[in-house]
Parts: sequence; structure tokens; C-alpha cells
Amino acid sequence: MKRRVVITGTGIYSCIGKNLDEVRESLYEGKSGIGVDAERKNYGFRSLLTGIVERPSLKGMLDRRARISLSEQGEYAYVATLEALKNAQIDPDYLDKNETGIFYGNDSSAKAVIEANDTVAAKKDTMLLGSEAIFRSMNSTVTMNLSTIFKLRGVNMTISAACASGSHAIGLGYIFIRDGLQDIVLCGGAQETNAYSMGSFDALSAFSVRMDEPEKASRPFDASRDGLVPSGGAASLILEEYEHAVQRGAPILAEVAGYGFSSNGANLSQPSDAGSVIAIMRALNDAGLTVKDIDYINAHATSTPQGDAFEAIAIDRVFGSCRTPVSSTKSMTGHECWMAGASEIIYSLIMMQHSFVAPNKNFEQPDEYSAKLNIVSQRLDKKIDVFLSNSFGFGGTNNALVIKKINNK
Repeated sequence: MKRRVVITGTGIYSCIGKNLDEVRESLYEGKSGIGVDAERKNYGFRSLLTGIVERPSLKGMLDRRARISLSEQGEYAYVATLEALKNAQIDPDYLDKNETGIFYGNDSSAKAVIEANDTVAAKKDTMLLGSEAIFRSMNSTVTMNLSTIFKLRGVNMTISAACASGSHAIGLGYIFIRDGLQDIVLCGGAQETNAYSMGSFDALSAFSVRMDEPEKASRPFDASRDGLVPSGGAASLILEEYEHAVQRGAPILAEVAGYGFSSNGANLSQPSDAGSVIAIMRALNDAGLTVKDIDYINAHATSTPQGDAFEAIAIDRVFGSCRTPVSSTKSMTGHECWMAGASEIIYSLIMMQHSFVAPNKNFEQPDEYSAKLNIVSQRLDKKIDVFLSNSFGFGGTNNALVIKKINNK
């Protein structure tokens, strides 16, 4: 018999808030975290837009050895995980005595790699890198550091799946707990925000150049959208088997009801409405729910012309008869890349807990595809019992997660 999987703690560090309270306020007020990074001009960027994420100060929180081994995204993930563990009522003594796993989404560690290369190129001596360079530069930098810092002894894997990395991490955590392989897993996603990490995206002309109005640059589903705005931070969730959570008296926030996935198997960068539909339907079937059960859809929509169009087609194919409310929180956060699939579960959980739908900001004029959707352009007060969150990525990886309010029956 499949076991139930619940969420018992969340933590967030993003451009719209450094903790859950700040993020809730930003979502409710429709506050953007997007600005201009002037340093990108010297680096040769076409677009200077980005989500503004302040680096946390960890001195006094971690010893020097732990600090210097953390990449930028690892710092964000550490802070987010502290909040998630606290909210799940998990302390160091519990982690020391119980097996806890980790699945975390991360698909690059550009800054550490480039800085190490620059050092060697300038000094002609690899010995000057220091042992910590390898721990910052590997794709698994987040999981290797967090598992060591928090003494996690269960499954330990980094999920590298482009912009669906964070959501696939949650999906795999769900499967491991559902099938009895783990009782509790830390899941999430992290994304560095430095210019090094975003240069190749800028080279694709993927970014908006609406630099005179940064807060209006990210325009998911709007006809005048001209590209995405990069962003980052980290989001952490504690997933737990239901009876295990009840036994230890943990706060239960919601239940992971369904996980859907697919691969387009066609084009490296072009999305697919067919692949998206497969992932969405698989998630609904896994949850044992129908389209009429979904109260809100957090769209992947990144503000790119093609991506938003294909997702709108997919949503209309599945939910067209229901007029289900849809919004993309990327209109406020920008595209948080490897983190986005995890952070958008937290954003939607906040909406569920406080009975509102955050606005799809800057949605002023629909195109032929988004005109068919019920896109929420202004905050909507609404009870949410079940929501769907979409995440798609380069290489044709697709993810859909269904989350519902806890039913103790």
C-alpha cells in the first residue's frame, strides 16, 4: 500500500523576501523583486535585469571551513533549510538520531568554476585553489554541503534537470517516501544569481531588455513579453511520511498528492504542449483527481514568447472547460531557474494557507493563446484546497506536482 507524503516545513530565500513572512507579504501585495545589475554591462550583457538577491552573512552561524566550502547557491540553501527545519520542529538532536535524506535541485555552479579557472590561468599553479574549490564548483555542491552541515544520513542526490530541477527533487522525495525507502527527506532547489551563471542565457537573447521599467519586464502570458528575467535564491521543503509526522507531533502543512513527468524527446530548447499535457495528466492520475478538483494553477510561464504560448495551449487543452485560475509568480520573482520548481510550491502553499491567488503582474494584453485562459492579473481572494504547479526545462524535461490540503481520513 502506498504511503501518504506530507509537507511539514518550508523555508525560502528569494528576491521577494528572505523568509516566509516577507515572501507572503510580497505575494499578497504583488511586490516585484526585479532590478538592474549595472555590473553586467562591463561583462558584456545585452540585458542587465535580474532578481536582486542579497548574499546572506553566515559568519557566526557556521565555522570558517563550512563557510568557504559553500557556493553562492549553497549559502541560500543553507539559510532556507534552517527555516524549513525550524518550522518542521526538527532540531540537531533529531537529525543526529534519525535518518534523513536529501534531494536538491541544482544544475550549475558557474561562479566557482570560472573563479578557479581564472586563478590557475593567472598564477599557473593549481595548488593555490585550496581544497574548498572542488566543493563549491561541483553540481552536487548543495547536497554535499548540506548533508555534511546537517549530518544527513539518508539518500543524498543532486537533481540536475534544468529549470525543473527543484520540482523533480520534490517528486523524487515523494516517491522515496511513498514507496517506503525513506521516512523524511529534505527537498528543494537553489540558483546562483551572479553574472557568470547567466551569460550563456543572455547569449541566446532569452532575456527581456525592458530595462527602463525593471518591475514591468517579466510579463508572463502578455502579448508584449520580450523575454525572461533571471533570478535565484533557494527553497527548502521537509517531506515526511504521514504517520511518521503525526507520531512526532509535526505541523502538517499539506499533502503531496501527485507527481507527473515526461520528456519531449525532440528539441533542446523548444517546449511542447504535448509533453506538458502528459506530465499534467500523469500528476492528476497519480493524485486520483480530475481537472475539476484543481483550484489554482501556478504556471511555469517565464515570459518568453514560445514557452508561454506552448504552456497556454497545454493548460487550455486540459483545463479549458473549467476556467481554472492561473498565474505565474515569475511576474514578480523573475525566473529562478533551478530553484523555481521548489520555490513555486512554497509560493502556492502560502496562497493556500492564506486563501488568495497572487497576481500575474504585467498581464495587460493577452495573445491568441493566453486569451483562452483565466489569468489572474490582480490579487484574487480565493480558498485553495488543491493546486497544480508546472515546471519545464531545456532538453524537454517536464514536471507537474499536485498539492492538496491535508485530509486526516
